Amino acid sequence: MEAITRRYTVGDQAIAALDGVSFEVPQGQFAAIIGPSGSGKSTLLNMLGCLDRPDSGRYLLDDVDVSTFDDERASDFRNRRIGFVFQSFHLLPRLTVLENALLPRRFLRGVDDGLAERARDLLVRMGLERHLQHRPGQLSGGQMQRVAIARALLMRPALLLADEPTGNLDSRSAADVMSLIAEVHGDGQTVVLVTHDAEVAARAQRQITLRDGRIELDSAA
Repeated sequence: MEAITRRYTVGDQAIAALDGVSFEVPQGQFAAIIGPSGSGKSTLLNMLGCLDRPDSGRYLLDDVDVSTFDDERASDFRNRRIGFVFQSFHLLPRLTVLENALLPRRFLRGVDDGLAERARDLLVRMGLERHLQHRPGQLSGGQMQRVAIARALLMRPALLLADEPTGNLDSRSAADVMSLIAEVHGDGQTVVLVTHDAEVAARAQRQITLRDGRIELDSAA
């Protein structure tokens, strides 16, 4: 990211949610973005996930300037190159575990039919081999988050983006999920995790602290 700025108008005031934010996450790094409420984490998350465009600045992912994309092109790129893990899992209750893991295939044309086998392999790796035909309501919170991680990895994304991935989990499940994310990173996956939890952030190689839309501290600096 290079000098990313994003402003919102509230009443007659322009609020800078991000104010000239610049940083680079090398391929294969595990970085955590932390900061208090209102620091700009959510806006930065939207930028990283190609869910929003900056008012100024550039965002390059896989050497592509995605900050210039229109909505359709951004959506296609997002589905192919970014994996999302959310606090609330976002699993569809009527689909099986395997069908949930395969959801990205529904939104893309011309994808490899080998994705079904990859989804099964990922779920087995997550320890869910006995739950492939279960519905999300039959799983624990930790198991649901494992399904979400498998789904996020299905398309071999350039970036795995985790938004408060342990926020709805008990401490033991949270530790298991963070160990799994660390394992995925150990395989070479680039991971950016957004959290307010200092203990979760400490699991990352690098911590970037936001305050008032600016980077206050970067442990890589």
